[in-house]
Amino acid sequence: MDSDSSPNDANPGSSGSQDGGVDKTKEDEQVTVRRAKLGTLREQGQAFPNDYTPDSLCGEIAERFGDLDGEQVEAESAAYKLAGRVLSIRSFGKSIFMHVRDRSGQLQIYAKKDALAEDEFARVKKLDVGDIVGAEGTLFRTRTGELSLKATSFRLLVKSLRPLPEKWHGLTDVEIRYRQRYVDLIVNEDVRETFRRRAQIVLGIRTFLQERSFIEVETPMMQRIAGGAAARPFVTHHNALSLDMYLRIAPELYLKRLVVGGFERVFELNRNFRNEGISLQHNPEFTMCEFYQAYATYHDLMDLTEQMFAELAAKVCGQTTVKYGDVELSFAAPFARMTMGEAIAANSRLTPEEAEDETALAGLADDLGMDASKRKPGLGLMADVFDEVAERKLIQPTFVTSFPVEVSPLARASDDKPGFVDRFELFIAGREIANGFSELNDPEDQHARFLEQIEQRQAGDDEAHMMDEDYVRALEYGMPPTAGEGIGIDRLIMLLTDQASIREVILFPHLKPERNG
Repeated sequence: MDSDSSPNDANPGSSGSQDGGVDKTKEDEQVTVRRAKLGTLREQGQAFPNDYTPDSLCGEIAERFGDLDGEQVEAESAAYKLAGRVLSIRSFGKSIFMHVRDRSGQLQIYAKKDALAEDEFARVKKLDVGDIVGAEGTLFRTRTGELSLKATSFRLLVKSLRPLPEKWHGLTDVEIRYRQRYVDLIVNEDVRETFRRRAQIVLGIRTFLQERSFIEVETPMMQRIAGGAAARPFVTHHNALSLDMYLRIAPELYLKRLVVGGFERVFELNRNFRNEGISLQHNPEFTMCEFYQAYATYHDLMDLTEQMFAELAAKVCGQTTVKYGDVELSFAAPFARMTMGEAIAANSRLTPEEAEDETALAGLADDLGMDASKRKPGLGLMADVFDEVAERKLIQPTFVTSFPVEVSPLARASDDKPGFVDRFELFIAGREIANGFSELNDPEDQHARFLEQIEQRQAGDDEAHMMDEDYVRALEYGMPPTAGEGIGIDRLIMLLTDQASIREVILFPHLKPERNG
């Protein structure tokens, strides 16, 4: 007999609760038993060895021999030395079948009493699901055709003290999954695949930019002035300098200092921190890619972004059409483009012209019941109305352009449209994915806009920008015409992995404190 027909069966000692977690009473009992086994191992001097080195990977073996029949497998098999975590165990007295997984995949291991030393087989019989083992042997196919390693030597490398969830593939409690991501990764293959794709996406973005002569840099995480975005920062204190500092909300102003210094194509792919709520789309600590290109406009960056996203979708998903929830998103260029006024008009009673008129906007905001005390000043109200009526309806990739200056203090003023700036935001599946603009490089205009932001802060807007005199000084040395963009990496990964929550694409998302008891 062998375990081919039920490879996911856990051993009898791994039962758990119905929600995919482990029943607390049973878990305590099993931990006690496993600790006793570990105690015996310690007495024998065999606990946690570190002198075992595998020479092969389960997944690579499975791929290499996957199309060969039993005779061919045995004829071409060498001796292979594997290591991995035990996922299932089925014992039939003098023979034991188990599935072992390493970073590449899984393979069945066959341990037979007369093929192993007596003490080795005795240790195999005491294994638990979750233990980490090493096995050496040759390959064969079982009667039902499963590729397996017939062990000629066997070692227990790590004793697992806690049982995996019932049916090891069944962890479903969302809070446990996020708090104990290590267990989630052990038992859920789709979760591991999500984070493999995340790594592939991040590498793809780096490669895309580096191939276009962008240089990657690192700028300060702790800053004297929280600039580059409209957001509430986290505050910390540097004892030696006796100085309050902020975890950065964006790297923008430092990156543009580098453009002043001669790095004409520069990017940073790293973390930002914003003291905001937690939701399906927000985590206080998140990953952004910001890049700046001298002698370019925001139109150039829209074209570049289309190319980048199409390449990423093709590499990660195999095609430029990607399923996300109930819809199919097309990442093939060109993406739709419309002004903010046109987006508002398409989803309200206003015309595009009225959507750029403060009085008409105020009337619509009243009709929508929007709190007058929380509205942005001047034409900044456009952004509030857009968020209310249009944003969530932009499903296919869409660039929204022509933002009012009130909500764009770092963007270059439009040459042909007073009161507006050369800016875009990219929306996909009803949420903002990227934000870019032709940069404001007029130091006097920039200083004046910082002063306006200070007035907004004094009026109660704690997300308004702070004054950064050194950044203005940098602009006074001269920044070439430049365009810059920030991409929300976590949200992009959500789209390319079909995940509805940002917590599914962040390995260790922030959560409320764990409840005791």
